[in-house]
Amino acid sequence: MHENGLPLAQIARLLDVPEDALRTLVAHRRPTGDATLVALTVEEAARRLGIGRTKLYEYVSTGEIASVKIGSLRRIPAEAVNDFLTRQLGASDFGTAA
Repeated sequence: MHENGLPLAQIARLLDVPEDALRTLVAHRRPTGDATLVALTVEEAARRLGIGRTKLYEYVSTGEIASVKIGSLRRIPAEAVNDFLTRQLGASDFGTAA
């Protein structure tokens, strides 16, 4: 059974898709991430912001988003993502109500 209680076969029929295709899709879901992490990979931080890795690396290289090196790994403190968004909100005219 699927998480919501419906068997995949029934869901596939309702969606009019082959059951095997639906099983493959469900099996290859991307992990949503761990909200308890204090240091994020560049990919995780970019996903949280809804931007690409390249753009995030640009922000890191200019110092707009704080990052640390742990050995050979680059990590973004989770609070740095929130701080960045707060600064962007303050710099944007869209953040204030009309």
